[in-house]
Amino acid sequence: MAAQRGKDLLVKIDDGTGNFITVAGLRTRRLSFNADTVDATDSESVGRWRELLAGAGARRASLAGNGVFKDAASDALIRQVFFDGVIRPWQIVVPDFGVISGLFQISSLDWRGEHSGEITFDIALESAGPLAFVAI
Repeated sequence: MAAQRGKDLLVKIDDGTGNFITVAGLRTRRLSFNADTVDATDSESVGRWRELLAGAGARRASLAGNGVFKDAASDALIRQVFFDGVIRPWQIVVPDFGVISGLFQISSLDWRGEHSGEITFDIALESAGPLAFVAI
């Protein structure tokens, strides 16, 4: 895969009707996949080296981003989803790679502003079920 522009990584949320709208104003985005390990070491482990149990740990994805609110529809939807504490379908579009989709919950939503600057926001999402990947 050749180098990609960061602005082409898109974060989309289901608007409640099955249509996905792009979260506007994001300047940075980070998608992380994690897997917990399960230690299966016992007294008979060779050289007492740690042994891990394959496929046993919980997997999860985290998404973080920050930017400026600039689209009334996505701004209102993000706020409502957070305050309602609901889990919604989201999509993360990685250009020339694929689309990761699944249920996520907003785990944090922060606003900040400098006296001589714009109001910005930080958002963090945690996966709430299995994720699907479709190559593009």
